[in-house]
Amino acid sequence: MIELKNIGITFNKNTPDENTALKNINLSINKGDFITVIGSNGAGKSTLYNVISGTYSPTEGSIFLETENGIKDITKDKEYKRAKYIGRIFQNPLLGTAGKMSLEDNMIIASKKGFKGLKISLNNKTRSFFREELSKLNMGLENRLGDNVELFSGGQRQALTLLMAVMSKPSLLLLDEHTAALDPSNAAIVMELTRKFAKEYNLTVMMVTHNMQ
Repeated sequence: MIELKNIGITFNKNTPDENTALKNINLSINKGDFITVIGSNGAGKSTLYNVISGTYSPTEGSIFLETENGIKDITKDKEYKRAKYIGRIFQNPLLGTAGKMSLEDNMIIASKKGFKGLKISLNNKTRSFFREELSKLNMGLENRLGDNVELFSGGQRQALTLLMAVMSKPSLLLLDEHTAALDPSNAAIVMELTRKFAKEYNLTVMMVTHNMQ
């Protein structure tokens, strides 16, 4: 569950360049809901996501998120703290993974998400877990743990980003046109994986899209 109460954000306040991007936004989404956010360019979709994820701080209003420890007021939490509860996937497949690092190292980073100072012991048990998770993608990536992610296709990288985002079972998953940069075939695969993981983990999902199919 996430609830936004009277959220507003104004940039360059009290200057000639003052710009109110969001005003009096009220929104309540139940746990397990999958909602679609639609709007033209400049409507404030990305700003809304940035406020929810903690990239921007609202100038007014409050944000409440249901976590494993109950409902939490995250309005003043920094972005790195919210990362424990909120997963976000961008349109560009290159943004969600570290291309110069191995698949194995990317999975380690995903496992540490939101936990400052947490150390992951890389052993056979950990590798077995990574292979099991990667096999859910049906792309053969479970056999490429040592390969640098930059060698993967855009579709493979976006599918991997999705898997890495849901591994920690976030309280909220934000999808920012996450299939828009993919060819139709890969877009369909990633969208099907999105539905699969949302159902499997009972995720609360907000998805920005221009494709209503």
